[in-house]
Amino acid sequence: MTDKLIHILLVDDHPLVRDGLRARLEAVPHLRVVAEADGAEEALRQAGEHAIDLVLMDINMRGISGIEASARFRQQFPAIAVLILSMHDKVEYVSQAMQAGARGYVLKDAPGKDIVLAIETVMAGGIYYSAALARQLARPSVQENQLSAREQEVLQQLAGGHSNKQIARTLDLSVRTVETHRLNIKRKLGIEGQAELIRYAVQHARFEGS
Repeated sequence: MTDKLIHILLVDDHPLVRDGLRARLEAVPHLRVVAEADGAEEALRQAGEHAIDLVLMDINMRGISGIEASARFRQQFPAIAVLILSMHDKVEYVSQAMQAGARGYVLKDAPGKDIVLAIETVMAGGIYYSAALARQLARPSVQENQLSAREQEVLQQLAGGHSNKQIARTLDLSVRTVETHRLNIKRKLGIEGQAELIRYAVQHARFEGS
């Protein structure tokens, strides 16, 4: 948890949903909703007028979708993190949102504590998915045969949105060793960027029980 105030822009075309989210978020001392919008175009205007740290955005809205809006935010306001909050749990929605630049995807029926955790994780530089979504996104891959058992464990942890420190603690490794495993995974799979590695992890890592 952080004590730093996080300024949030709510984007949803249902006023009652925004009211509920505002009440839920502002019950947490370090979260503050500073602006609201009923669509993507209005959200982009609000982002230009307010100091925003994170956008909590629905996908299905009138006009521009939340997925297209995520791409526009990445282009126009790269310092602002986008977190999708949607009723849709289909894999294609999640994948498209992440490719567009979203940093996380949470289902609307998630407990309030999960939404707060998602915001804190994203603002700390991580990627967050609801647990059910992460399991749905898991896909076996022939390429994984190139990875050692430990590298596959690291890949699994990455798919869960965990940081290097969290992975090191979970797997009883040093942070430097985790970083080395990440470099080896990227090298073996021909992956260059950090975002691409996270996308691959989410789409291909195997989860226990999945």
